[in-house]
Amino acid sequence: MINKKTATAFVLLAMSGAALTFTQTAAAQTVVSQQQPSGVLSLSAQASSQVPQDTVDITLFYEQEAADPSSLTNALNQRADAALREAKGADGVTAKSGSFSVYPSTDRDGKISAWRGRVEVILESHDFAAASKLAGRMSSSMQVGSIAFSLSPEAQRNAEQKLVTQAIDSFRKQAQTAAQAFDYSNFTIREVNVGHGGVQPRPVMMMQSRAMSADAKMAAPIAMEAGTTTVTVDVNGSVQMGR
Repeated sequence: MINKKTATAFVLLAMSGAALTFTQTAAAQTVVSQQQPSGVLSLSAQASSQVPQDTVDITLFYEQEAADPSSLTNALNQRADAALREAKGADGVTAKSGSFSVYPSTDRDGKISAWRGRVEVILESHDFAAASKLAGRMSSSMQVGSIAFSLSPEAQRNAEQKLVTQAIDSFRKQAQTAAQAFDYSNFTIREVNVGHGGVQPRPVMMMQSRAMSADAKMAAPIAMEAGTTTVTVDVNGSVQMGR
């Protein structure tokens, strides 16, 4: 038999559970009833420009074959060292070592018949005329493998700084036009993000010179012409339209 105290405890517990359930339900209803503010518009704008490429990389290479890898390695190192010393005397051009490889050449029986190797030296410059002249002079000892044009980080930053103003102006004009189209008289910016859309360089121009003999003389500068790179700045965010 349940005594009076036990019955009272059951009643209090039931009332407490009901109150908790009511509180949870009310809180859930409060969350559901919240609505997003009206008149919020998401927008995005973009500004881009074609920027002349201001850097050239010219890859020079030398290939040789020998009976053993040791003598071949020495010969390749000597050729690369001589090329780097010659390049250091040119103003406005930076020279650095490129790839270096030595690999075996096998006969029909799969046996090593000789060793082949390749060494590269890369010329980099903002002065196209100086780099072209140096590459032409060095082509008697190393062949031109490829020419690549690119945009320097400094030139990219300068272009982006100019494009930021244009992209923001475009964003604001879009917001004004949209607000008027929706019969709003003004707008305020809620949030905005400015990002760099990156660069889209012109494809690398390649040129092979394997057919040139080792003792060929080409003192004339190499003919080359840089292209452009597309630099883009993006602006996106949201505005609150008002009456």
